[in-house]
Formats: sequence, C-alpha cells, structure tokens
Amino acid sequence: MTQLHTVPVVMTLSGNDPTGGAGIQADIEALISMGCHAAPIITALTVQDTQKVFRFEATDATLIIEQARAVLEDMPVAAFKIGMVGSVENVEAIHTLLMDYPAIPVVLDPIITAGGGGELAGDEIIDAMISLLLPQTTVLTPNSIEARRFASTADNLDACAQALLDMGCEFVLITGAHENTPMVENRLYAEHRNLETFSWERLPGSYHGSGCTLASAIAGLLAQGLDPFAAIHEAQQYAWETLKHGYRIGMGQTIPNRLFWARGDEDEQG
Repeated sequence: MTQLHTVPVVMTLSGNDPTGGAGIQADIEALISMGCHAAPIITALTVQDTQKVFRFEATDATLIIEQARAVLEDMPVAAFKIGMVGSVENVEAIHTLLMDYPAIPVVLDPIITAGGGGELAGDEIIDAMISLLLPQTTVLTPNSIEARRFASTADNLDACAQALLDMGCEFVLITGAHENTPMVENRLYAEHRNLETFSWERLPGSYHGSGCTLASAIAGLLAQGLDPFAAIHEAQQYAWETLKHGYRIGMGQTIPNRLFWARGDEDEQG
C-alpha cells in the first residue's frame, strides 16, 4: 500500500496565465522544484501575453470554495499560497477558508498589475485584502510598487513595511527589482523592524512571473518544515537562479526557468 503524507501539499489560489509565464503554472513549477505537490485553485482566467494583460474574468467565488474544501477535506495541506484573487467576492471566499484552517501558514503575493502591464486589482480588492487577508498572512511578498499602493500614506519603504505589519502580517518581504539601485535589495521585516536586507545581482531585462515564483517557493519551503526566515532566504536564491536561466520565447518579458535544475550542464545555453 502506498504510504500517505510523504509529499507536502501546497494549495495555491491564483489566476491562469495562458503564456505559462506567471500565475498558476508558475506556482506549480516552483512548488515542484521545492519537492511539493501543488493543489491548484484557479481564481481567474486571463487574456494576456508576455507584454500585457488584455482582460480577465474572475472565477465564481462559490466554485473556489467548493474546489478548495474538496481538497482540504481529502489532503493534508501544509501551506497556502495566494496570488491574483480576481474579485472582492473571491477575497471573502478565501478569507472564510483561511479562518477554518488557522494553523496552516499563508504566503500572499499581493498582485495588483501584471509584470508587463495591465491592472489585476483595483482599490476595492486592495481594501478587501487589507481587511480580510493580511491579518491571516504569514509572509507577504509585495514588490516596492505594491507596498506603496497598499500603504499609501507611508513616505518610504520602511514606513510601508511597518504599516503592512500593523495590518496583521507576520513577515513582510519587500522586493526591490523596481527600485533604482545597483543591486536588487529585498528587505525583510518582522516584529516592527528590518530583520535583513538581501542583495542580489541585478540581471538585465524584465521578467514575467518572478513574484509568483518567489512566493510559491517560500510556501513550498514552509510546507517542507523550514522556519520563515530560512524559507525566505532559500527561496530568494532559487528565484534568482530561475531568472538567471530565464528564456525569452515571446515578444515581451523573459520567463523564469523554474525547472533549470532538471537540465544537464550540456544543455545549458549560457
């Protein structure tokens, strides 16, 4: 008889990106890379390419709840990863799920726009996420643009982080790819202080799905039993490697190569 519970399960709630660069496919590939089994709940269907989002339609909130509960009653979910939510109703649905499973860690990538452009969350969704999801979040992973949008009265990124912690998050990792710095500086905050600033080589170009990759890797490592600080550090190294090995197969942004580790050295393109 097959032994149960040998592979950590991560439930990821995110939108579908038909390019495969971001969204639910990015989550699945990153979770596989962390040795996890992904349980994907699609929150929205998008029409997009590697350059921009044209439009999207949110999944019905009742269908999200029914899908998630079916899995949660059958599998031992070890972590939640939340990306694009799609609608206020979906935020409310996800909130009810998290309330019923308070011991499961939550990684929230608070997506507002697609990497190549196109809004995915307006002010109403942002307000709902602040009220209903941030208080239940273990690790929040905004980029600097998202951090400023969620903490709109803060006058610098340190103040943004403090505001986000005050909203209920346990850890806040603000990524710095959008900042004008020689190195990419990702700042980790908890307990109302800056725990660490991680510096990474700034790679050329821009990437489609880097935030999904990082957040999913953190969730996967939490599911594997790592403490948040260790998971956040290790996930950044993995995410940077996916960018270093990325490939540009569309006319827009580069796609992270989340399965770079599966290729032999003789297949490396440099």
